[in-house]
Amino acid sequence: MATRRRFLSDSAWSAAALTLAPLVACSQEPPPAVPAPPPAEPKAAAAPATAGALIMRTIPSSGEQIPAIGVGTSGSYEVPMDSPEFAALKDVLKVFFAGGGRAIDTSPNYSNAEDVVGALLKEGGWRQQCFLATKLAADDRDALERQWADSMRRLQTDTVELLQVHNLRNIGQALPYARELKQAGKTKYIGLTHYVESGHADLARLMRAEKPDWVQINYSVAAPQAAKTIFPIAQELGIAVMVNRAFDDGKLFSVAGDRPLPDWAAEMQVTSWAQMFLRFVLSHPAVTVVIPATGKPERQADNLKGGAGPLLSQAQQDELVKMFA
Repeated sequence: MATRRRFLSDSAWSAAALTLAPLVACSQEPPPAVPAPPPAEPKAAAAPATAGALIMRTIPSSGEQIPAIGVGTSGSYEVPMDSPEFAALKDVLKVFFAGGGRAIDTSPNYSNAEDVVGALLKEGGWRQQCFLATKLAADDRDALERQWADSMRRLQTDTVELLQVHNLRNIGQALPYARELKQAGKTKYIGLTHYVESGHADLARLMRAEKPDWVQINYSVAAPQAAKTIFPIAQELGIAVMVNRAFDDGKLFSVAGDRPLPDWAAEMQVTSWAQMFLRFVLSHPAVTVVIPATGKPERQADNLKGGAGPLLSQAQQDELVKMFA
Protein backbone atom coordinates (compact mmCIF):
# COMPACT_ATOMS: atom_id res chain seq x y z
CA MET A 1 0.00 0.00 0.00
CA ALA A 2 1.48 3.37 -0.96
CA THR A 3 1.79 6.17 1.56
CA ARG A 4 -0.94 8.77 1.64
CA ARG A 5 1.17 11.25 -0.32
CA ARG A 6 1.79 8.72 -3.10
CA PHE A 7 -1.70 7.30 -2.99
CA LEU A 8 -3.53 10.60 -3.60
CA SER A 9 -2.70 12.43 -6.81
CA ASP A 10 -2.74 16.19 -7.13
CA SER A 11 -5.76 16.04 -9.41
CA ALA A 12 -7.85 13.57 -7.48
CA TRP A 13 -9.70 16.04 -5.27
CA SER A 14 -12.17 17.26 -7.84
CA ALA A 15 -13.30 13.77 -8.73
CA ALA A 16 -13.50 12.89 -5.06
CA ALA A 17 -15.66 15.93 -4.41
CA LEU A 18 -18.15 14.67 -6.97
CA THR A 19 -18.09 11.26 -5.35
CA LEU A 20 -18.89 12.87 -2.01
CA ALA A 21 -21.94 14.71 -3.33
CA PRO A 22 -24.41 12.18 -1.80
CA LEU A 23 -23.06 12.78 1.74
CA VAL A 24 -25.20 14.53 4.35
CA ALA A 25 -26.25 18.01 3.24
CA CYS A 26 -25.30 20.99 5.41
CA SER A 27 -27.67 23.58 6.84
CA GLN A 28 -27.71 26.04 9.71
CA GLU A 29 -29.62 23.47 11.73
CA PRO A 30 -27.90 20.13 12.43
CA PRO A 31 -28.51 17.44 9.78
CA PRO A 32 -30.99 14.71 10.73
CA ALA A 33 -29.63 11.65 12.44
CA VAL A 34 -29.07 8.53 10.39
CA PRO A 35 -31.07 5.54 11.68
CA ALA A 36 -28.81 3.12 13.50
CA PRO A 37 -28.96 -0.60 14.20
CA PRO A 38 -29.30 -1.64 17.87
CA PRO A 39 -26.09 -0.62 19.66
CA ALA A 40 -23.67 -3.31 20.73
CA GLU A 41 -22.92 -1.45 23.95
CA PRO A 42 -25.58 0.16 26.16
CA LYS A 43 -23.63 3.44 26.24
CA ALA A 44 -23.07 3.58 22.46
CA ALA A 45 -24.80 6.84 21.62
CA ALA A 46 -23.30 7.06 18.13
CA ALA A 47 -24.90 5.75 14.99
CA PRO A 48 -22.89 4.56 11.99
CA ALA A 49 -24.25 5.93 8.75
CA THR A 50 -24.99 3.90 5.69
CA ALA A 51 -22.38 3.86 2.92
CA GLY A 52 -22.02 7.30 1.34
CA ALA A 53 -23.34 9.28 4.32
CA LEU A 54 -21.26 10.80 7.07
CA ILE A 55 -21.50 9.18 10.47
CA MET A 56 -23.57 11.39 12.77
CA ARG A 57 -22.97 11.76 16.49
CA THR A 58 -25.06 13.26 19.29
CA ILE A 59 -23.85 16.03 21.60
CA PRO A 60 -25.08 14.66 24.94
CA SER A 61 -25.82 17.98 26.69
CA SER A 62 -28.24 19.12 23.98
CA GLY A 63 -29.14 16.19 21.73
CA GLU A 64 -27.82 18.15 18.73
CA GLN A 65 -26.50 15.98 15.91
CA ILE A 66 -23.15 16.70 14.28
CA PRO A 67 -21.16 15.01 11.47
CA ALA A 68 -18.29 13.05 12.99
CA ILE A 69 -15.56 14.34 10.64
CA GLY A 70 -14.43 17.87 11.32
CA VAL A 71 -11.44 20.09 10.51
CA GLY A 72 -8.45 21.07 12.62
CA THR A 73 -6.52 24.21 11.77
CA SER A 74 -3.20 23.90 13.61
CA GLY A 75 -0.40 24.14 11.03
CA SER A 76 -2.44 23.70 7.86
CA TYR A 77 -4.35 26.98 8.29
CA GLU A 78 -1.40 29.04 9.50
CA VAL A 79 -0.64 30.45 6.04
CA PRO A 80 -0.29 33.92 4.47
CA MET A 81 -3.61 35.31 3.30
CA ASP A 82 -2.34 36.00 -0.24
CA SER A 83 -0.55 32.69 -0.71
CA PRO A 84 -1.18 29.64 -2.92
CA GLU A 85 -1.78 27.72 0.31
CA PHE A 86 -4.66 30.06 1.19
CA ALA A 87 -6.14 29.55 -2.28
CA ALA A 88 -5.90 25.79 -1.80
CA LEU A 89 -7.76 26.08 1.52
CA LYS A 90 -10.72 27.58 -0.33
CA ASP A 91 -10.97 24.32 -2.24
CA VAL A 92 -10.42 22.31 0.95
CA LEU A 93 -13.46 23.90 2.56
CA LYS A 94 -15.52 23.57 -0.61
CA VAL A 95 -14.91 19.83 -0.43
CA PHE A 96 -15.56 19.76 3.31
CA PHE A 97 -18.89 21.57 3.30
CA ALA A 98 -20.09 19.93 0.06
CA GLY A 99 -19.38 16.58 1.70
CA GLY A 100 -21.53 17.37 4.74
CA GLY A 101 -18.89 18.54 7.21
CA ARG A 102 -19.61 21.23 9.81
CA ALA A 103 -17.10 21.37 12.69
CA ILE A 104 -13.98 23.56 12.42
CA ASP A 105 -11.69 23.88 15.43
CA THR A 106 -9.17 26.70 15.78
CA SER A 107 -7.38 28.76 18.43
CA PRO A 108 -5.84 32.20 18.93
CA ASN A 109 -2.62 30.30 19.67
CA TYR A 110 -2.37 28.99 16.08
CA SER A 111 -0.64 32.15 14.78
CA ASN A 112 -3.02 33.57 12.11
CA ALA A 113 -5.34 30.55 11.78
CA GLU A 114 -8.35 32.45 13.16
CA ASP A 115 -7.83 35.16 10.52
CA VAL A 116 -7.65 32.54 7.79
CA VAL A 117 -10.73 30.69 9.03
CA GLY A 118 -12.73 33.91 9.34
CA ALA A 119 -11.80 35.05 5.84
CA LEU A 120 -12.57 31.66 4.30
CA LEU A 121 -15.96 31.35 6.00
CA LYS A 122 -16.96 34.86 4.94
CA GLU A 123 -15.76 34.45 1.36
CA GLY A 124 -17.46 31.07 0.96
CA GLY A 125 -20.67 32.09 2.76
CA TRP A 126 -20.24 29.08 5.07
CA ARG A 127 -20.54 30.63 8.53
CA GLN A 128 -24.14 29.52 9.03
CA GLN A 129 -23.25 25.95 8.06
CA CYS A 130 -20.22 25.82 10.32
CA PHE A 131 -19.99 24.49 13.87
CA LEU A 132 -17.17 26.86 14.85
CA ALA A 133 -14.93 26.14 17.84
CA THR A 134 -12.15 28.27 19.27
CA LYS A 135 -10.34 28.60 22.59
CA LEU A 136 -9.32 30.77 25.50
CA ALA A 137 -5.63 30.79 26.40
CA ALA A 138 -4.48 33.77 28.48
CA ASP A 139 -3.15 34.31 31.99
CA ASP A 140 -5.42 36.94 33.53
CA ARG A 141 -8.97 38.19 33.21
CA ASP A 142 -8.13 41.32 31.23
CA ALA A 143 -6.09 39.28 28.77
CA LEU A 144 -8.91 36.76 28.41
CA GLU A 145 -11.40 39.51 27.60
CA ARG A 146 -9.05 41.09 25.04
CA GLN A 147 -8.34 37.69 23.51
CA TRP A 148 -12.04 36.89 23.14
CA ALA A 149 -12.76 40.25 21.48
CA ASP A 150 -9.81 39.73 19.16
CA SER A 151 -10.97 36.23 18.25
CA MET A 152 -14.41 37.54 17.30
CA ARG A 153 -12.79 40.19 15.10
CA ARG A 154 -10.45 37.71 13.46
CA LEU A 155 -13.15 35.08 12.93
CA GLN A 156 -15.55 37.78 11.64
CA THR A 157 -18.40 36.61 13.83
CA ASP A 158 -20.21 37.54 17.05
CA THR A 159 -20.56 34.04 18.46
CA VAL A 160 -19.05 30.58 18.29
CA GLU A 161 -20.67 27.23 18.82
CA LEU A 162 -17.95 25.94 21.16
CA LEU A 163 -15.52 27.85 23.39
CA GLN A 164 -12.79 25.76 25.04
CA VAL A 165 -10.14 26.39 27.68
CA HIS A 166 -6.95 25.58 25.79
CA ASN A 167 -4.87 22.87 27.49
CA LEU A 168 -6.40 23.81 30.86
CA ARG A 169 -4.48 27.08 30.89
CA ASN A 170 -5.50 29.45 33.70
CA ILE A 171 -8.51 27.23 34.33
CA GLY A 172 -9.51 29.14 37.47
CA GLN A 173 -10.26 32.30 35.48
CA ALA A 174 -10.77 31.01 31.93
CA LEU A 175 -13.55 28.53 32.70
CA PRO A 176 -15.71 30.98 34.70
CA TYR A 177 -15.26 33.54 31.90
CA ALA A 178 -16.30 30.93 29.33
CA ARG A 179 -19.41 30.25 31.41
CA GLU A 180 -20.19 33.98 31.49
CA LEU A 181 -19.96 34.09 27.71
CA LYS A 182 -22.23 31.08 27.43
CA GLN A 183 -24.77 32.72 29.74
CA ALA A 184 -24.61 35.83 27.54
CA GLY A 185 -25.37 33.75 24.42
CA LYS A 186 -21.92 34.19 22.91
CA THR A 187 -21.26 30.46 22.78
CA LYS A 188 -23.55 27.45 22.84
CA TYR A 189 -21.12 25.05 24.51
CA ILE A 190 -18.01 25.24 26.70
CA GLY A 191 -15.18 22.74 26.84
CA LEU A 192 -11.72 21.77 28.07
CA THR A 193 -8.80 20.59 25.94
CA HIS A 194 -5.49 18.81 26.15
CA TYR A 195 -3.29 17.05 23.63
CA VAL A 196 -0.91 14.69 25.42
CA GLU A 197 -1.23 11.70 27.74
CA SER A 198 0.41 13.58 30.62
CA GLY A 199 -2.61 15.90 30.68
CA HIS A 200 -5.20 13.12 30.96
CA ALA A 201 -5.26 12.92 34.75
CA ASP A 202 -5.89 16.65 35.20
CA LEU A 203 -8.49 16.63 32.45
CA ALA A 204 -10.28 13.65 34.01
CA ARG A 205 -10.34 15.37 37.41
CA LEU A 206 -11.79 18.56 35.93
CA MET A 207 -14.37 16.64 33.92
CA ARG A 208 -15.80 15.29 37.17
CA ALA A 209 -15.52 18.59 39.01
CA GLU A 210 -16.75 20.97 36.28
CA LYS A 211 -18.85 18.80 33.92
CA PRO A 212 -18.16 20.74 30.70
CA ASP A 213 -20.22 20.21 27.56
CA TRP A 214 -17.15 19.06 25.59
CA VAL A 215 -13.62 17.82 26.05
CA GLN A 216 -10.93 17.64 23.40
CA ILE A 217 -8.12 15.09 23.70
CA ASN A 218 -5.56 13.15 21.66
CA TYR A 219 -6.44 9.62 20.51
CA SER A 220 -5.03 7.42 17.74
CA VAL A 221 -3.91 3.90 16.92
CA ALA A 222 -0.51 4.86 18.37
CA ALA A 223 -1.92 6.66 21.42
CA PRO A 224 -5.07 4.82 22.53
CA GLN A 225 -4.84 5.75 26.23
CA ALA A 226 -7.86 8.08 26.19
CA ALA A 227 -10.10 5.03 25.76
CA LYS A 228 -9.20 4.13 29.34
CA THR A 229 -8.63 7.53 30.96
CA ILE A 230 -11.07 10.00 29.36
CA PHE A 231 -13.76 8.25 27.32
CA PRO A 232 -15.40 6.28 30.17
CA ILE A 233 -15.84 9.50 32.17
CA ALA A 234 -17.27 11.28 29.14
CA GLN A 235 -19.80 8.49 28.64
CA GLU A 236 -20.70 8.44 32.34
CA LEU A 237 -21.22 12.21 32.58
CA GLY A 238 -22.64 12.87 29.11
CA ILE A 239 -19.73 14.95 27.79
CA ALA A 240 -19.07 15.25 24.06
CA VAL A 241 -15.55 14.31 22.87
CA MET A 242 -13.50 15.99 20.15
CA VAL A 243 -10.38 14.05 19.13
CA ASN A 244 -7.17 15.71 18.01
CA ARG A 245 -3.91 14.17 16.71
CA ALA A 246 -5.67 11.23 15.04
CA PHE A 247 -2.69 11.02 12.65
CA ASP A 248 -0.15 11.64 15.46
CA ASP A 249 0.88 14.89 13.74
CA GLY A 250 1.39 12.97 10.48
CA LYS A 251 3.84 10.48 11.95
CA LEU A 252 1.47 7.56 11.41
CA PHE A 253 1.80 7.85 7.63
CA SER A 254 5.56 7.45 7.90
CA VAL A 255 5.11 4.43 10.14
CA ALA A 256 2.56 2.90 7.78
CA GLY A 257 4.88 3.44 4.83
CA ASP A 258 4.15 1.02 2.01
CA ARG A 259 2.59 -1.68 4.15
CA PRO A 260 -0.76 -2.92 2.88
CA LEU A 261 -4.03 -2.25 4.63
CA PRO A 262 -5.41 -5.16 6.66
CA ASP A 263 -7.20 -7.87 4.67
CA TRP A 264 -10.56 -6.75 6.04
CA ALA A 265 -10.18 -3.09 4.94
CA ALA A 266 -12.27 -3.45 1.78
CA GLU A 267 -15.08 -5.04 3.75
CA MET A 268 -15.09 -1.93 5.96
CA GLN A 269 -15.09 0.37 2.89
CA VAL A 270 -11.61 1.67 3.74
CA THR A 271 -9.19 2.35 0.89
CA SER A 272 -6.41 4.44 2.51
CA TRP A 273 -4.51 4.63 5.76
CA ALA A 274 -6.00 8.06 6.48
CA GLN A 275 -9.47 6.57 6.30
CA MET A 276 -8.37 3.68 8.51
CA PHE A 277 -6.89 5.94 11.20
CA LEU A 278 -10.07 8.03 11.28
CA ARG A 279 -12.37 5.00 11.28
CA PHE A 280 -10.42 3.65 14.25
CA VAL A 281 -11.09 6.85 16.20
CA LEU A 282 -14.77 6.94 15.31
CA SER A 283 -15.27 3.31 16.24
CA HIS A 284 -15.17 4.25 19.91
CA PRO A 285 -18.75 5.21 20.89
CA ALA A 286 -17.56 8.06 23.16
CA VAL A 287 -16.10 10.03 20.23
CA THR A 288 -18.32 12.80 18.89
CA VAL A 289 -16.06 14.33 16.24
CA VAL A 290 -12.47 13.98 15.05
CA ILE A 291 -10.61 16.97 13.59
CA PRO A 292 -7.82 16.01 11.15
CA ALA A 293 -5.99 18.96 9.62
CA THR A 294 -5.02 19.25 5.96
CA GLY A 295 -4.31 21.97 3.45
CA LYS A 296 -4.93 19.79 0.40
CA PRO A 297 -8.37 19.30 -1.16
CA GLU A 298 -7.77 15.69 -2.19
CA ARG A 299 -6.78 14.79 1.35
CA GLN A 300 -9.87 16.53 2.71
CA ALA A 301 -11.98 14.35 0.41
CA ASP A 302 -10.16 11.28 1.67
CA ASN A 303 -10.71 12.31 5.28
CA LEU A 304 -14.44 12.59 4.69
CA LYS A 305 -14.48 9.04 3.37
CA GLY A 306 -13.02 8.00 6.72
CA GLY A 307 -16.30 9.15 8.27
CA ALA A 308 -18.63 7.13 6.06
CA GLY A 309 -19.06 3.38 6.31
CA PRO A 310 -19.06 0.59 8.91
CA LEU A 311 -17.34 0.97 12.25
CA LEU A 312 -14.51 -1.34 13.22
CA SER A 313 -15.03 -4.25 15.59
CA GLN A 314 -13.12 -4.35 18.85
CA ALA A 315 -10.89 -7.09 17.40
CA GLN A 316 -10.08 -4.90 14.39
CA GLN A 317 -9.29 -1.93 16.63
CA ASP A 318 -7.04 -4.10 18.79
CA GLU A 319 -5.23 -5.35 15.69
CA LEU A 320 -4.46 -1.79 14.60
CA VAL A 321 -3.20 -0.79 18.04
CA LYS A 322 -0.89 -3.80 18.07
CA MET A 323 0.29 -2.99 14.55
CA PHE A 324 1.32 0.57 15.49
CA ALA A 325 2.48 -0.05 19.06
